[in-house]
Amino acid sequence: MSTSPISTSVVVQSETLALFVSDLHLSPDLPKTTEMFFGFLRDHALKTKALYLLGDVFEYWAGDDDLNDPFHRDVIDALRRVSDHGIALYWIAGNRDFLVGETFATACGMRLLSEPHVAEIAEKRVLLLHGDAQCTDDTSYMTFRSQVRDPEWQHAFLARPLVERKAIISGMREGSRQAQRDKPMAIMDVNAGEIARLFDAYAVPLMIHGHTHRPQVHEHDGRVRHVLPDWDCDSEVVRGGWIAIDAAGELVRVNVAGCD
Repeated sequence: MSTSPISTSVVVQSETLALFVSDLHLSPDLPKTTEMFFGFLRDHALKTKALYLLGDVFEYWAGDDDLNDPFHRDVIDALRRVSDHGIALYWIAGNRDFLVGETFATACGMRLLSEPHVAEIAEKRVLLLHGDAQCTDDTSYMTFRSQVRDPEWQHAFLARPLVERKAIISGMREGSRQAQRDKPMAIMDVNAGEIARLFDAYAVPLMIHGHTHRPQVHEHDGRVRHVLPDWDCDSEVVRGGWIAIDAAGELVRVNVAGCD
């Protein structure tokens, strides 16, 4: 596996067919990040054909019965404006918002995708995923992931009162932060063997994912893997961005310029 420098641009010359974004971690605690995302939807998503949200759009999601939370409603309304404009809207669950369901999807006018998903864009086959399922070296996380992705666990969890679910999630998030401080950085990245297996299994030349917060372009024996950045416009060092594929099949990485 080799890496190449990230090429960035703020202008896409040809018609944009699809945009890809992940790891926004939206919450009321990050108002500048939220406004930057809303600006991205207004200024860029309305000019494309399809928008793919590849997980961790929210810092957490406790269930679709929380749709009327004012912050959630603002995000839903912003996404709905995109879909009402005729833009195809797609969602792949992340490790923070895997409880998003059909009620939320209907409210936004979007389609939930199973993972991994192969998209056909400008005659390119692109494999899309969040990325956490490929971090197989982090065995404790994989055990946790297996538990919370189990349909029976989810059914029992969602049967609890919303306020109780939020308290449980808050405890999980704090436990996750503490665990990450003690883990080697290497095990929190995707496993190279898992990535090679996916490339072979789906016979695709291109893969896009998020999760790791390590934006980069990786080459795998002639095949290319793009890692999306996470977003944070509320800290001193602003970061974030997205990937665009245009009508010519060219892929462009775009970094946020700031939060003003």
